[in-house]
Amino acid sequence: MPLHPPRPITPGPPRPVALIVLAVLAALALTACTSTPLASVARPRAVRAPATTAAALHRLVTDGAPGAAALATRDGRLAALPSPNHRPSTAPLRGGTSQFTAVGVADLRSGRKMGRLDRFRAGSLTKTLVATVVLQLVGEGRLALDDPAAEHLPPGVPLTGAGGANDLRRVTIRQLLDHTSGLFNYTEDPHLAEQLYGAGFVAHRYDRHTPTELLRIALAHPPTGATGGSRGSAPFSYSNTNYLVLGLVIQGVTGHPYAEELRRRILAPFDLRGTSFPGDSPTLPAPHGRGYSVIDGRQVDSTALNPSRAGAAGEMITTLVDLNRFFAALLGGRLLAPRQMAQLRSEKATHGAYGLGVYATRLPCGVTVWGHNGDINGSYAQTAGTADGRHLVSYRVNTDDPTDQGDGTAVLTAEFCPSRARPD
Repeated sequence: MPLHPPRPITPGPPRPVALIVLAVLAALALTACTSTPLASVARPRAVRAPATTAAALHRLVTDGAPGAAALATRDGRLAALPSPNHRPSTAPLRGGTSQFTAVGVADLRSGRKMGRLDRFRAGSLTKTLVATVVLQLVGEGRLALDDPAAEHLPPGVPLTGAGGANDLRRVTIRQLLDHTSGLFNYTEDPHLAEQLYGAGFVAHRYDRHTPTELLRIALAHPPTGATGGSRGSAPFSYSNTNYLVLGLVIQGVTGHPYAEELRRRILAPFDLRGTSFPGDSPTLPAPHGRGYSVIDGRQVDSTALNPSRAGAAGEMITTLVDLNRFFAALLGGRLLAPRQMAQLRSEKATHGAYGLGVYATRLPCGVTVWGHNGDINGSYAQTAGTADGRHLVSYRVNTDDPTDQGDGTAVLTAEFCPSRARPD
């Protein structure tokens, strides 16, 4: 399902695409190249990809992904420049090493391999950028985490539904950020889901959806969990509706569409040249490969689609380079003041499941990394990094739902705990 929450996936049978890929792989070899940083980042030293990381990517391909790629940065040091009043600092990373590793193909027809600067759909990784801007607005005193969401929504946005059981006047900003609002996940509406990622995808892939339309669909369903808009928080329940609403909150507070505000506050200052919010545009900017989905047992090229189905919950297009740059800045404290950084990481209300836009992954070696994942038709990606942002890895596959989510954890284990990674 598109825009999945971070959750374990029960291993399933091999997908038909795996048979095609294995035949292609017989003629392919692992590719690895040294990354070339953008102008504001010091040139990293080239290092060979660890065999464990390469092996973890191979497993992703063997289990059904046409291609897999990862970009790791290590030992990046934040330039020691002051940030008056906790304003974002665009000070560059100093030193460090970087490596790009790719396995399989970006395009099953041409055999083209994945590139370091390839654009791809990032799905729910969009949420971390949205959460960052919301927390910046909190730091600026323009809203508070315990404010009702309805106080900051633009005129004309629906506030209630399902006989009044849902009520955005009783849902707080904090509950939207950490998925304890109880709002139904609109992508799970049976009729809409069939069009978004089921048998109706081909016929409806270019349909345009507005945030208000999608919110009405969500509000027509009873709340998830015990409350959903009444006093107190509902149990943690990942819902794309929460970030759909947060995109509208950003618009209500700033007077600008959420994507414009993210470009101004994050993309432009940190030179994220490969990142965009496409709105209604169905195409990917060059360079890019293809994305693949399996629908009713049949492989479908799902590269082109109208991403308004995702909006602030997951429409972003990006690159592995930009993901590492963003998370290095975020985790390194260059986007949020210390108080908001603590709020970002707080998983208290969800009992360790999710913070306010990021979540922690505890690896077998005892290392804890922070980041997010994201998927949308034809694409799955994840970024994770140490608490200071000096060691990061972003990886992606060009299918929307890896068969075995443990393979993704293996990539993180290979990068952060190489001695504990499974042998090839």
